[in-house]
Amino acid sequence: MNRAPLSDRLTRTREAGVLAVLRAPSPESALEAAEAIIRGGITGIEVTYSTPDAAAVIRELIRRHGERAHVGAGTVTTLDQAAEAADAGAEFLVSPGTVPELTRAMCETGRVVMTGALTPTEVMTALDLGVDVVKIFPASLGGPGYLGALRGPFPDAPLMPTGGVTPQNLAAWFAAGAVAVGAGGDLANAAAIAASDWADLEARATGFAAALATAR
Repeated sequence: MNRAPLSDRLTRTREAGVLAVLRAPSPESALEAAEAIIRGGITGIEVTYSTPDAAAVIRELIRRHGERAHVGAGTVTTLDQAAEAADAGAEFLVSPGTVPELTRAMCETGRVVMTGALTPTEVMTALDLGVDVVKIFPASLGGPGYLGALRGPFPDAPLMPTGGVTPQNLAAWFAAGAVAVGAGGDLANAAAIAASDWADLEARATGFAAALATAR
């Protein structure tokens, strides 16, 4: 499949800046959580496959928001999930690791592909398989300094730290060279989702959006 140049494929991801890693106990709570986060100013939504009916949630968010939101699938671990998410309209596909057969199938969908890596060898493997973005996970283990160190051997690789990203350290991640960041518990907070506290999620998103504006 012919793919657009990498810089073009990543335009929407760069514009979003922050991808909210959304894990919810039901499709309904996932939609409510996503709406709260979008209201707060974060438009990148990664609906993980640990959420029931993730593909339906992706399809509905795209129906509601169109290009106003950057919606994709996360925790993609099987070939069926990759195909299903692409069929639902997911703009990007994220896997927590880099498995060759799955990664190749994800790339064949034509969507933006992000797969997980931590060590330099894993980063090299992901890039060799043709991923668009290497998800550095769990980024909390090394912090922004580790991401900056990876920039030495991989100066042009699009890297997206996920895990341990907060409004307080967001600027440091971008200064270290992140193309975007994935934010889980500090943004799409599990306790707030379980309590249906959409105001809390919106406030968290507002904090991330303000930090992103400052970082840029």
